[in-house]
Amino acid sequence: MGEVVTQFALGFNKSVRIEARQERITSETGALLARDVLETLGVLSFLDKHLEDRRNPTQITHPLREMVATAVLLKVLGWRDQDDADALRDDSAMRLSVSNRRGVGALLTREPSKRDKDNNLKLPDGLASQPTLSRMLGTLSSEGNREVLRDALIAMVGERIRKERRGHRIRHMALDIDSLPIAVEGHQPGSEYNGHYHERVFHPLVASIAETGDIVDAQLRPGNVHTAQGALDFILPLVDKLEQSVCQVASIRMDAGFPEEKLLNGLESRAIPYVARVKNNKRLDTMAAPYLLPPDSSVFTDGADTWVHELTYQAQSWSRPRRVVLVTQRREGELFLHHFWLITNWSAEQLSGEALLQLYRQRGTAESIMGELMDVLDPALSSCSRQKSHYRNAAPLTRYPAGDSFAINEALLLLNLLAYETMHALRLLIQRATHDAWSIKRLRERVLHVGARVLVHARAVTVVLERRAIRYWAPLLRQLQRLLGPVPAS
Repeated sequence: MGEVVTQFALGFNKSVRIEARQERITSETGALLARDVLETLGVLSFLDKHLEDRRNPTQITHPLREMVATAVLLKVLGWRDQDDADALRDDSAMRLSVSNRRGVGALLTREPSKRDKDNNLKLPDGLASQPTLSRMLGTLSSEGNREVLRDALIAMVGERIRKERRGHRIRHMALDIDSLPIAVEGHQPGSEYNGHYHERVFHPLVASIAETGDIVDAQLRPGNVHTAQGALDFILPLVDKLEQSVCQVASIRMDAGFPEEKLLNGLESRAIPYVARVKNNKRLDTMAAPYLLPPDSSVFTDGADTWVHELTYQAQSWSRPRRVVLVTQRREGELFLHHFWLITNWSAEQLSGEALLQLYRQRGTAESIMGELMDVLDPALSSCSRQKSHYRNAAPLTRYPAGDSFAINEALLLLNLLAYETMHALRLLIQRATHDAWSIKRLRERVLHVGARVLVHARAVTVVLERRAIRYWAPLLRQLQRLLGPVPAS
C-alpha cells in the first residue's frame, strides 16, 4: 500500500498536526458484530435461499445476498441514504462484514482466477455502488421478494427467541397493531397530506411485540387511509406465521382507531383473542355517567385510584353486542373520575377486568418501540418513479420503464425493520452481559461506532480495537457465542 501523507495544522495549537494516511482504519467496526448476529440467526442464508434474482448470472459482480447485507448494515450504523455506500466502498470493516469470501479475500483487489472466469464469476472490488443498490431495491420490490423479506424478519425473531428459550416458543404473546406516520419530502407516489399529523406521510401498519421488544412486520399504505384499513388482511396471515415459529397462541392488542365490525368479526371468526380501546361517544358517556363519582371517601384511604366495571355495548355498525370494560380513574383535583373503554372477546372468566386493563397497559411499551425505530433509524422512504433523462451527459440509448416506487419504498421499510431487529438482538445481548438497560441509540454510540485498525497478515485479518471498546465487546461476544448451535425442535 503506497504511503501518501497529507498534513494539516490546527490554528489553536500549532503543536498538533493532522495527517491522512492510506491505512486500513475504520470507525464502522460494529458492522462485524451486526454481521455475526445476521449469521447466527440465519438471516442471510434464509434470504440467499428464497430471494429471486432475475439478473443475468454472467453479469453479476455483487451477489444479492451481499447487497442486502450492505443495505441492512448501513442502516444499523446510521447511514440512511444509499449514496453513503459510495463513501464507504473501501471501508475495511464494511468490506469484511458484507463479503461471503473467507480469509482476507474480501479486502483484496485482484483479477479473477481461471476457475473464477470459467464459472463466469466477477469479484467485487469494495461495496456495491449507489446505482447498484438502487437496482437491488428494484429486485426486492417484487411481491414475492417483499414476502421473503417479511418471512426473514419473522424467522429472525423466532430463531432468536427459541435459542434464548432452549428451543421453546413463547406460550402466549400479545401482538400490538399500530399505524405509524412516516414523513416524506417530495411527492413519492402513495404519500399524501394527512390532516391528523399535519404533514405529507406514508401511513403503514406496524406489528410489534411489547413483551420482547420486537417488530415483526409492516405494510406500507398511502398517507390518507383510515387507521384500520387493511388491518384484517394484515393480521390473519401474520398470526399464522407467528404461531408456527414464535409463540403457541397470539392475541391482538390495538388502540381506539381499529375497532370496526369487519376487523372484530374477522378476529372472532378465527377465535383470535383481542383487546382494544374504544373511542368515547355520547352513548358511551351516558353509560359511564353512573360510575363517574368516586365510590366513597374510604376508598381513597385504601390507596385505590382505578376501578373497572363490566358492561355490554353494541355500536350501530356492529352485528352483535360485545363485552366492554369501563375503566375509571381518580385524578388529583377533579371531582368526577376520568374514564375510557376497552373492548374484548375474552370472557370475564377467561380474563378479569383488572387483568385485561393490565394487559392493555403494556401497549405503552409497543409505542416506545416504534418511537425508537423512528428516532434511531428514521426510515428514508424516498423512491420516486422517474426515468433517467440523461446518462453520461447524453440521452440514454434505451429507456427502461420506471420501477414501482411504492413497492420499492415498502422494501426499504422492511430493510429498516431487519436493521432494527439486528440492533435489538445486540441490545439484548449486551443487557444480559452488563446487567444494565440499553437503548439502541446508546448501543450504536458506545458499541458499534468504534475506531479500529485492520491488519492483514498472510491469510489472517486482525482487527485492533481501541482499548475502551473491549469492556463491551468481550462480554457481548461471549453472549453471542452462547446463541450459536442448532436449535431443538419447538
